[in-house]
Amino acid sequence: MGRFAKTRSLALRLVLFAALWIAAALVAGGVALSSLFRESVERSFDARLVVLLESLVAASEAAPDGTVNLIRTIGDPRFEQAYSGWYWQIDGAGEAPLRSRSLWDEVLPVGDRPSPGELLRQEIVGPDGERLRLIARDIGLPGFDRPLRFSVAADRAEIDAEIAAFDATLIWALSGLGIGLLTALLIQVRFGLQPLRRLRTALTAVRTGHATRLEGEFPTELQPLADELNTLLEHNAAVVERARTHVSNLAHGLKTPISVLVNEADRSGGPLAEVVLRQTEVMRRHVDHYLSRARAAAAGQVLGVRTDVMPVVEDLRRALARLYADRGLVIEANGRSEIAFRGERQDLEEMLGNLIDNACKWGRSRVRISVDRLDGRLRVCVEDDGRGLDEKERAAVFQRGTRLDEAVPGSGLGLAIVRDIADLYGGKVTLERSALGGLAATLELPAASS
Repeated sequence: MGRFAKTRSLALRLVLFAALWIAAALVAGGVALSSLFRESVERSFDARLVVLLESLVAASEAAPDGTVNLIRTIGDPRFEQAYSGWYWQIDGAGEAPLRSRSLWDEVLPVGDRPSPGELLRQEIVGPDGERLRLIARDIGLPGFDRPLRFSVAADRAEIDAEIAAFDATLIWALSGLGIGLLTALLIQVRFGLQPLRRLRTALTAVRTGHATRLEGEFPTELQPLADELNTLLEHNAAVVERARTHVSNLAHGLKTPISVLVNEADRSGGPLAEVVLRQTEVMRRHVDHYLSRARAAAAGQVLGVRTDVMPVVEDLRRALARLYADRGLVIEANGRSEIAFRGERQDLEEMLGNLIDNACKWGRSRVRISVDRLDGRLRVCVEDDGRGLDEKERAAVFQRGTRLDEAVPGSGLGLAIVRDIADLYGGKVTLERSALGGLAATLELPAASS
């Protein structure tokens, strides 16, 4: 029972406990019915023996010589067949008891002597080793100074066969009833727990981005839970939205003063202006980096966020193709349209935008973007045909502010931002040698369910 109580399946727990109670009830009911039937059969059998005993007494007559004679037969032919299992006997009318022909040369044991007129019932062993049911009574007849013992016995195999047949029928009937009850129980549990499965399906739809709240009607017992979950989802969305608003306000609040400082330093010139320009550039890098992390961290906690990948890739491909049109870059994109990212679109745009922009900066004539899904993970590979990077350079580019070529425009934060945002979503970015000859940047992120 302890192991059953600890099972984590609610349906299994209900079925096991109910099955145990059903089994116990059926066994107890079966034992009670079998006992009642046994008593009924034995009473009926004893009643038949009593009738035969009374017939034996009525057919007996005292003879003048002090013996007992039967004036007629009892009427059951089995008393005439040797060792038939049906016997009668009269004791006390002489040296040898008067007995039925079925006893042949055997006698029935006298057993205990009851009170005069009292009926004696007992189990004995017959002449052929069979179990007999014996009915006896002491009756006084005229001419005898002491009561005579009248006994009738019959093989109880008839009782046992009848009881065995009833028990077999009872076992089959109760087994069928038990199977029927268990089947009804399984059906009841399945349909009774159906609302919980609908609740799980609704939660899955929220988690995978197919819905923003739990939809549908639920039973009275589950509706409060569904309402509380919807309230929690709405509160979570409101908190995230407030966080985004604060991040946006902070960005505008910081970027405007930085722009003013940069403009004033440009106009002023001199050593102090150069120091201001360098420090404001550092400030701008840190603002961009940490604001991106803050936005991604908030978005990563939102349930139900889902972004189709290929539309984002196509938008970035078209925008960067126009931006680098003067270089004649060919930007290819391929992937299945149903692949989706379990996260915010703007975070995916920032990560892919940085990777594709880097590929376009370093590529000579071709950039290839491949989108795939493997083992529940989204994989986006961005390749170029540029000069590529050796192992030391690949490790260095993830450092914030690192730029391998000052002639190429940029802040040096792109790959660091990609790595940090990917980490927040439980993903990663890796750099390898591309089949095109340059660099292959592979971004792995959690994929949303189809």
